[in-house]
Amino acid sequence: MKPFRTLAETHTPDGSRFTLHEHDGDYFLKLNGRQLMSTTSTTSELMLAELPCRRLRGRANASVLIGGLGLGYSLQRVLEIVGPDATVHVAELLPEVAAWNREFLGHVNGKLLDDPRVKVIVQDVFDVLLNAPKPSYDAILLDVDNGPTSFVQKKNSRIYGSRGFGLIARSLRPEGEVAFWSACPEPGFIMSLQRHGFKATSYPAKAHERAKRAAHMIYVAEVAPIAPPSDEPPAPKIHVKPWRNLPRRR
Repeated sequence: MKPFRTLAETHTPDGSRFTLHEHDGDYFLKLNGRQLMSTTSTTSELMLAELPCRRLRGRANASVLIGGLGLGYSLQRVLEIVGPDATVHVAELLPEVAAWNREFLGHVNGKLLDDPRVKVIVQDVFDVLLNAPKPSYDAILLDVDNGPTSFVQKKNSRIYGSRGFGLIARSLRPEGEVAFWSACPEPGFIMSLQRHGFKATSYPAKAHERAKRAAHMIYVAEVAPIAPPSDEPPAPKIHVKPWRNLPRRR
């Protein structure tokens, strides 16, 4: 039996142990021993990129923000879709994750970080949005923690709150879309997005192609258009008498 090898490790700002492992040619990222993602389950990561970027084929100077590098699958798909003059920012909190992609994962997805369209920003994606000029992005991809309500790190909850939604809306260009990865369906998340000025759709996502059913969910949203004021004059008010006061027909 081939061994399960720990290739590298680091710690998150809250002290959690973050590790990269390899077994029989597959790679795994774990937080405190809990598996977050692997090269065996990539379908939902590819969908996270495909859904908000599908409008960007052929668009000049497209701009994309990815929150979380992981194993690079979402970044790989984005680069396949957007044109040669695109800009792709990857917000990655841990510089070690970028280093691991270069050192250990180059043969998995290619040398993604050497693509001239890519800029890695070693920063929390919330802070990247906070400091971004408005509007900046045609698509924003957020693979942050386990989704809108289940958090491994509590600080990640702020991207799913009122301020986070406001920063996202401010950062999106007209007709731009944001996609949220979620480990499971989140009842009420679409309604929450709607309350904050988005129109949203949910897409079930398999963990891998051979899976019999969807395990994850991708939520895609865009800023809902504000209805323009009508130029028509208001309709005159018509007073209608109650039926009991009308004269009786003879």
